[in-house]
Amino acid sequence: MPSQSRTPLISRRTFFGNPDRMCVRLSPDGTKIAYIAPYNEVMNIWVSPRDKPNEAQVITKESTRGIMSFSWAHTNDKILYPKDKEGDENWHIHCVDILTHEDKDLTPYGAVAARISKISPHFPTTVLIAVNDRTPERHDTYEVDILTGRRKLVYENNEFVGFLFDDQYNLRFAMRLLPDGSSQLDRYRSGEFTKFDHVPYEDVLGTNPLDFNKAGDKLYALDSRGRDTTGLYLVDIDTGQKDLLAEHPKADISDIFIHPTTKEFEGWAATYLKKEWIFINEAVKDDIALLQKNARGVIEVLSRDQADRYWILVDLQDAGPSEYYLYDRQSQEKSHLFSSQKSLEGLKLSPMHPVVIKARDGLEMVSYYTLPRECDPKGQGDTRQSVPLVLMVHGGPQARDSWGYNPTTQWLANRGYAVLSVNYRGSTGFGKAFTNAGDGEWSKKMHDDLIDAVNWAVERGITTKDQIAIYGGSYGGYATLVGLTSTPDVFACGVDIVGPSNLKTLMETVPAYWKPILDMLKKRIGGDPESETGLAELAARSPVHKASNIKKPLLIAQGANDPRVKQAESDQFASALKAKGIPVTYVLYPDEGHGFSRPPNKMSFFALTEAFLQEHLGGRAEPIGSDLEGSTYQLLESGPEISKALNLKVS
Repeated sequence: MPSQSRTPLISRRTFFGNPDRMCVRLSPDGTKIAYIAPYNEVMNIWVSPRDKPNEAQVITKESTRGIMSFSWAHTNDKILYPKDKEGDENWHIHCVDILTHEDKDLTPYGAVAARISKISPHFPTTVLIAVNDRTPERHDTYEVDILTGRRKLVYENNEFVGFLFDDQYNLRFAMRLLPDGSSQLDRYRSGEFTKFDHVPYEDVLGTNPLDFNKAGDKLYALDSRGRDTTGLYLVDIDTGQKDLLAEHPKADISDIFIHPTTKEFEGWAATYLKKEWIFINEAVKDDIALLQKNARGVIEVLSRDQADRYWILVDLQDAGPSEYYLYDRQSQEKSHLFSSQKSLEGLKLSPMHPVVIKARDGLEMVSYYTLPRECDPKGQGDTRQSVPLVLMVHGGPQARDSWGYNPTTQWLANRGYAVLSVNYRGSTGFGKAFTNAGDGEWSKKMHDDLIDAVNWAVERGITTKDQIAIYGGSYGGYATLVGLTSTPDVFACGVDIVGPSNLKTLMETVPAYWKPILDMLKKRIGGDPESETGLAELAARSPVHKASNIKKPLLIAQGANDPRVKQAESDQFASALKAKGIPVTYVLYPDEGHGFSRPPNKMSFFALTEAFLQEHLGGRAEPIGSDLEGSTYQLLESGPEISKALNLKVS
């Protein structure tokens, strides 16, 4: 294709630099707006008056990893957020005052993984926090005073994996996992637990209690028992009567819309190809219909004040930034707040196309493909010519890919690659049969699904058999290693991000607080490391034992503090390759965990990956330039393509 027809190269910093705004939330009283935005190039929390968003002030001063989420306290002058250290996922809950900016660690107990269990308008100065400081395997629940930091034990836990509290901070239900992988929901009354419900193993992922109605006598719950996709039910706690509120024929319920004070059920969403919202409340339905009329994409409500007068809206697109709005339901006035990333506006980005691909056994896999603009100028998903393809494999594997803006997808498409994301069996969101079809199929049918998907792309004319890369993180990293070791002639190269290489050592080194779910994990993966048969199964599915099969280039990227997939997983695979004389590029980040958070580290990873892909797939690349500066990356092993790129940089 003539060079003048190519889409202009968009800088990596545009795709992977910090967004302008994210996580936009109204205060409970509706007078203030908080969001996360950069401060000195690190994501921090900002707060403004509701009607004066341009007068926002930064209230936190994180200088390394940045803040990714937060919650308002019902005092309306304090915000809670989680913070770990260098990716170790030992989360502490912090409370920051929006006026004085005083920042208090509410869980100053060393290596703990704390989490917020409940925030209630009835107790504005306290919050329920689960913390595992007494024993690493179990979380006790405390009521913590956010003004003083003092805590009071609510429940000492020695057997449960989760709890459900009502707005009065009463413990109502607790869930335990049983040795066969099933779960039991117990009801708590008068200081005692009694069995309330049992959920078979095949329904565990799709059956969960959510919240109470205002009276507290009924429970909103998702349930997949007696059906395939999850339904939303209202359950009478005393009689057990279940009333079906919502269901979708092809997808699980993904979101529910409940009034913040009356607890009235007002709507729901399910995501098959794209998210679909159905609203039950007529006033809400009218508001959404009005708002959707002039939207560029899909309107969603992100946040509501307690009175439900004000909403924060987001207009979502697949090929452009999100736009945030404030909506006054009383006056029906919508005012634009800001863009998620102004630098994306007006750029030639590529639409994401949903498609259903059939696996060899007939299983239908919801997938998404994106083409370079020059190959699909009308954005209709019809390619003019075959191009190199990157198969992006999502992690989990109990997760899913969805339609929407994805910076990695857009970056690859801009570099001249088609991108294919596949919801292979074992993914969630498509009913329990689809999810459970992945049980015991790591490196087997789950991998066959990926091969079937790339074959579809070849048959469609999107790419050719000799120019396909596989790329993924966590389980997606494992799938990359499986792809290069079990089907060594299929892929031209691979990028493994924090992927496990040895399923035995993976299961032996999970975080302590994961141990209650180990029985379930054994069923999902398909091998018990405590039995000879199980060990043989795990070994057969572990890429480290097939490292000598690798024929194609591999880039490994790992965080040294990863608590889920330890550094040893990447170390042992790189060592196995080195012992066989097989070249590999291995990049280690000493201050990262299960993924890369620090902006300089993210930038260096994508710069190195871009050079790697250009060498082996032939796409375009921006010079590395200054994109390694400030990064802590350590190049433990360097393949020829990275050495070449770095030499070019310094020459």
